[in-house]
Amino acid sequence: MLKRLLSQVGQWKWATVATPVFTALEVMMGVLIPYVTSWIIDRGIMAHDLAAVWRYGALMLAMALVSLTFGVLAGRFSALASTGFAANLRKTLFRHIQRFSFANIDKFSTAGLVTRLTTDVSNLQNAFQMLLRVSVRAPLNLIFSVLMCLFISGRLSIIFVVALIVLGFALYAIISRSVKLFNKVFEQYDELNTVVRENVAAIRVVKAFVREDFESGKFARAAGKLYNLFVKTESLQALNHPVMMIVVYSCIIALSWFGARLVVGGELTTGQLTSLFAYVMTILSALMMLSMIFVMLTMSAASARRIAQVLDEQPSIVGGDDASDARDGSVDFDNVSFRYSADGAEGSEGDYAISNINLHIAAGETIGIIGGTGCGKSTLAALISRLYDATEGTVKVGGVDVRQRDLTALRNHVVTVLQKNVLFSGSIIDNLRWGNRDATLDQCRRACETAQAMEFICTMPDGFDTHIEQGGANLSGGQRQRLCIARALLKRPKVLILDDATSACDTATDAAIGRGLAATLPGTTKIIIAQRIHSVAAANRIAVMKSGKIIAFATHERLLQSCDLYREIYTLQTQDNGDFDQPNK
Repeated sequence: MLKRLLSQVGQWKWATVATPVFTALEVMMGVLIPYVTSWIIDRGIMAHDLAAVWRYGALMLAMALVSLTFGVLAGRFSALASTGFAANLRKTLFRHIQRFSFANIDKFSTAGLVTRLTTDVSNLQNAFQMLLRVSVRAPLNLIFSVLMCLFISGRLSIIFVVALIVLGFALYAIISRSVKLFNKVFEQYDELNTVVRENVAAIRVVKAFVREDFESGKFARAAGKLYNLFVKTESLQALNHPVMMIVVYSCIIALSWFGARLVVGGELTTGQLTSLFAYVMTILSALMMLSMIFVMLTMSAASARRIAQVLDEQPSIVGGDDASDARDGSVDFDNVSFRYSADGAEGSEGDYAISNINLHIAAGETIGIIGGTGCGKSTLAALISRLYDATEGTVKVGGVDVRQRDLTALRNHVVTVLQKNVLFSGSIIDNLRWGNRDATLDQCRRACETAQAMEFICTMPDGFDTHIEQGGANLSGGQRQRLCIARALLKRPKVLILDDATSACDTATDAAIGRGLAATLPGTTKIIIAQRIHSVAAANRIAVMKSGKIIAFATHERLLQSCDLYREIYTLQTQDNGDFDQPNK
């Protein structure tokens, strides 16, 4: 895990190496300054030699400036290295997620992925910067200061050893309890982000049902749990400072007592005792920084594990080697079955979503698929473009097993307008060019005419340059659906799948879209998934699904004669003006 994360340093290796080098040089200069101070006191002030005071004072000033320069350079390089590391990690993480199949994405909640890309990466960035600077500065300060104390007075150095042992045990007791709480904090972050995401995404539903107070309460409970965890953790961390102060003051008192005796006895100079006071603060501060490093590394370790879970997740669908153009738009299902596992991936757990599907569609045919909610219509469509892989059996497009096809080539030939319409922030023309980045304005206009979108685009003040809010919030459901269909048409696919893609459109618009598709894409295989009879009635053949199986496959007229379920749907929708979901028995 650590090796994989450190590989994200990439082009910032030079800054990563330069940071500890300049930090070490900064520490070396800084540690020598108190010793030069002792010279000023002993050789200048105590000897009444003003020239020595100026000489050693100038030396101390020069050392301070050099130390400051090294510190500035270390800070500059650590900022470059840590921010570069975080940027590379975010890019790698995001690109890896883009390779996930639906099954992989189902394993991680959206809020969890967002937390990993934001909070967890930021924690690693801070930890990386601390490792480069503080984890070098603190140990070197500690080591060099102890060595200087031993050099000045070995007897008084015993005070520092005792202080280090006492402070080390106290900090360990505090940190060991904090670690467990930090692990719980990040789990609570996911829960909080889930509440926020669900509320913002469904804000219209919240307001429609007047559930603002309920949602506020849910958020308050999640935020309250996070608050309580942070209070406990920070309360423990707050003990660091008083513990350190007790040890520092004890060292100062001990140094004052024993040091004064040595000074009176002529075994220690006044300047040396003064420098020891400076070193005791440096030593104990370094130990305190080491304790904070341990806490930060513990926090970042939890974040690192969460990020590694995503990076280690291998895409369940990998493209084949066949990147050639599809021979035609024929689609074949040969004894296909599929089921979801308990964690959302394809697997061997759970009931079959579809089973024993044998379906053969000729190139250029228009096929309708109809059935009740949950009967497997959308799952069937998802297998064609390999959004999922069949658990059993084979799916072919153009006579070739989809598992042998390159994913990019396959999905350029098989285009699906999903049940949930998604538009992105930007102009209408930008969204349309998702289908073909090189599409001209005239091509976009023709696609929109086929999808019956021109009638509302022409009424907008900026036409194709009209800005679309995130998720298409400033458009109606029917308008979003028509733009998504137009976007798909610009790819000129061999197979076009409309998964309930006109459900928000009125009957006349739905019929007009059907006529437009037949006229503009005569050689394209069209698979229309719907719950309304009139959406599929004009299809060459219609598949009727129930409980994951195709129970009938024929023309509209033949189905009215031979399929009781289809006839019941037709009766409910045409005579009673009802919307079909699950027919009464």
